[in-house]
Amino acid sequence: MTKASCGLTAKQLEQCCGRWPGVTRDIKWGGDLVFSVGGKMFVVTPLDGAEGGRLSFKVEDERFLELTDQPGIIPAPYMARAHWVSVIEPQRFATSELEAFIRQAYTLVRAKLTKKMQAELGAWPAPSEKT
Repeated sequence: MTKASCGLTAKQLEQCCGRWPGVTRDIKWGGDLVFSVGGKMFVVTPLDGAEGGRLSFKVEDERFLELTDQPGIIPAPYMARAHWVSVIEPQRFATSELEAFIRQAYTLVRAKLTKKMQAELGAWPAPSEKT
């Protein structure tokens, strides 16, 4: 795996999820880039690329312990109770793998929105379909 295919920069994150239905982008806590859907966060990263591009995102409840048992992933500070993880060593992971985690985080958060709000966002392809 080449270095270019590992990790995920803030710019790559923007390109990955910035075009998904209903996604908004905001700066919170003085320097974190936050992506939300329906006003609910699904991924956070330092805006300036500090901390090696750490990523925090929502995961499925049943995968939380499995993922936090892997090197380079810890329970997300302040958000672990909501089953969020922090990838503290994103260079350990393929860019495509990180993008898949973020896509799943979006899907999980979107699924918790009201049916009306989900309908207003429009169709969302199944995880096997490309966006």
